[in-house]
Amino acid sequence: MRHSTKKLDLTGQWFGRLTVLAPAENIGSRTAWLCRCDCGNETVVKTSRLRDGRTVSCGCAHGAGIENRLTYVDGTCVEMIRASTRRCNNTSGVPGVDWNVRKRTWRASICFKGKRYHLGSYKLFDDAVKARKQAEEELFAPFLAEYEKGRAANQ
Repeated sequence: MRHSTKKLDLTGQWFGRLTVLAPAENIGSRTAWLCRCDCGNETVVKTSRLRDGRTVSCGCAHGAGIENRLTYVDGTCVEMIRASTRRCNNTSGVPGVDWNVRKRTWRASICFKGKRYHLGSYKLFDDAVKARKQAEEELFAPFLAEYEKGRAANQ
């Protein structure tokens, strides 16, 4: 059975020096995005290259000595939390929510600033999702707002 995948909307998100402007024509069978670099150039980049940190600029970063990498602040990857990334082995479809076979409950957890927080075990899937979403609002939202405020001040 094939799982349906929801297409991510990366519009407005930052990946290194790139800001995603809009979807672009696919590159082969891969989804691509039109991005504007901090230097002003525009480029088209595949989703996978943005999300894994392989492409963080239009190419100008190479000449400036900037490495292609994800942005980590206090052990937290900005791009990963901004994109609500879920691991490839996640079977629930929600980041930080998984099924505990032994206890027959849904577990909710979140990683932030290098620490994993266990948010509880729940009989109902929706309760575990609610706990995870609440933790994202409490931890990720203020963190991203502060990061983006600092980034805007530096431009």
